[in-house]
Amino acid sequence: MTNQILTAAHDVAGLRRRWVQVAVGDQEAAAEARKLTGVDFGTAGNRVWETDRFVYLPVAVNIRSGDTVRRERLVLALGDDVLVTLQPRAHFAPFDKALARMRRLPHLAESAHGVMYALLYALNEAQERVIEHASDALEDMSDEITLATQGYDEHGTDIGVSDMQDTITRMNSAEEIVSRSQESQLMLARAARHLRAEAGTRHPELAVLIDVLVADINGVKDHASYEHDKVRYLQQSIMTSLDVKQNQIVKVFTIITAVFLPPTLIATFYGMNFTDMPELSWEHGFLVTTLLTLVAALIPLWYIRRRGWLR
Repeated sequence: MTNQILTAAHDVAGLRRRWVQVAVGDQEAAAEARKLTGVDFGTAGNRVWETDRFVYLPVAVNIRSGDTVRRERLVLALGDDVLVTLQPRAHFAPFDKALARMRRLPHLAESAHGVMYALLYALNEAQERVIEHASDALEDMSDEITLATQGYDEHGTDIGVSDMQDTITRMNSAEEIVSRSQESQLMLARAARHLRAEAGTRHPELAVLIDVLVADINGVKDHASYEHDKVRYLQQSIMTSLDVKQNQIVKVFTIITAVFLPPTLIATFYGMNFTDMPELSWEHGFLVTTLLTLVAALIPLWYIRRRGWLR
């Protein structure tokens, strides 16, 4: 079993009785926990499951480590007098926050419900930091996004899809993080509601804290929804700007084709090998043909400008 709870707690022995930690993949620890408490994570799987002794609540959270964000899955098994957590084998940093909260509020460590409240509180705080990280990443890309929507870089050069590929990739990563955070908040809210129902009237002071926690979880979820809407809007703005730019390029080639099509037709006509072409014997045949070609090019150009298609 992991020994994270030994790092900080006033009553280590009491906390160990109320909070049993099992590392993922540790069969020996799982067997020991099953023998001591009757918990069986294999039966519950990754679903909400209730037995006579436990309520199994799976939770997936995003954890920030520097500039990287990884996704971890946990299962909280809440009983009347013990909480068993199936958690990553490596040191799980958010639980340090839970231990710190139990030090500030010692009565939390006196019940399994209080311990679970501290864990959910810490996981919610970790989720908020991840969302703020994604928001900061979007702010860092604000200049690039502004240039993309304008269509030109700082040197006045047109911006194409290849120029924005890195920004689009980073923005997609931010969207994925925020989307997963929304899913995590739904799981945390579900776990908090079950905790509120399990606490009932046995822990009235804790019930008040849980109600506040549910509101905080929903607040973080609203923040994630706002960031998700923002990143989707920015993605749509960039793609719309790039689409407009590509349409402008296609329009330029279409205008060039329309302008040079009549002169090309005239040149093709006089390039045919007919034995009798009277214009070849005219004194001013070359000048007339040249002027005709010029007029044939100017007419579609005049029409295009009159229609406003050059704007």
